[in-house]
Amino acid sequence: MTSTPMPHDPMNRRPTTSTPMIINALGQLDNPNAPRSADAAAQLNQSSEQLTIDARTLADAHASGLTAVNITLGYTMGDLPPYEHTLHEIDVWDGIVREHAADLLKVRTVADLHRARESGRIGVVYGFQNAVAVGDDTDRVATFAELGVRVVQLTYNQANHIGDGSMAPANRGLSDFGRRVVEALNEHHLMVDLSHSGERTCLEAAALSRTPVSINHTGCRALADLPRNKTDEELRLVASRGGFVGIYFMPFLSLSGHATAADVVEHIDHAVNVCGEDHVGIGTDGPVTSIDDLDAYRADLAEHVSLRRAAGVGAAGERADTVPFVLDLRGVDQFRELIHLLERRGYRSERIEKILGRNFLDYADRVWSKTT
Repeated sequence: MTSTPMPHDPMNRRPTTSTPMIINALGQLDNPNAPRSADAAAQLNQSSEQLTIDARTLADAHASGLTAVNITLGYTMGDLPPYEHTLHEIDVWDGIVREHAADLLKVRTVADLHRARESGRIGVVYGFQNAVAVGDDTDRVATFAELGVRVVQLTYNQANHIGDGSMAPANRGLSDFGRRVVEALNEHHLMVDLSHSGERTCLEAAALSRTPVSINHTGCRALADLPRNKTDEELRLVASRGGFVGIYFMPFLSLSGHATAADVVEHIDHAVNVCGEDHVGIGTDGPVTSIDDLDAYRADLAEHVSLRRAAGVGAAGERADTVPFVLDLRGVDQFRELIHLLERRGYRSERIEKILGRNFLDYADRVWSKTT
């Protein structure tokens, strides 16, 4: 594999045989430079209606070589009514996909991931970053599955009634109800995502689940001892049961709070050594489109970080002087640059293709295989 630019045909956008399948296990579709998105950046909660899916968003996603992305919708934090807000957000995203049907494809099955690639569209996987919207009724899992949700993260940073998040000091693990939620997610063939979870919650859910689980966006705590990163024990258990681990492009990859592309490679390499090359991928936790005015963004970010801290949802390592992305691994070339860096690390093309997307595809096949 070489790191030459990925061909992009504006007429049909069909990938060539040399283009690897790139699946972002957690990312965003948004133009953060658009006024609506920029105004929302300082708020505690950015709703799906505040995203900007415009010509630049779509052109950048295509130009990057992206095949599919798991996006976050629904309730994550704050005072919104979790269930009602989540149903509304699903409706919003259904409308976005319909409006841009030539460019986007809602992903319900593994066949849809292949269909997105073959048709030159971007596959959109609906996912939650907090399962609070389940409420006290596990039957809602069936409702979410029918509406096309395919990834459910059990907790955000704080504790909820399902389990403890990474910032919950008690590290209590799954609740009895949380165990029933995991069982319901298994029954309906949805991914159990343990990103943001506390250590005991992660270990207990991975051991309990009848189907493989994932940690769609994380780093390795052995390299940067921060709560949002996962211990080798967690990584190893998830992989041993057929699961998936996505490495993010986030400041938590370095104790300095200023992670670089080299840090991303180090965390990928450590995860591969712990999990094996068949269980590691990417979950950048960011958009393809770069922020143009970083100075203005940093001013908004300081307010956003302050709001998160006040609401008790921030993570250790979040500071006003950090940015939630890797400065030298962003924009439309981020995946090409990662390929280049992995090549320099000595990774062969087959391993790189696994990390860029094939491992997520295979993991999805293990979980979604009976999803209709």
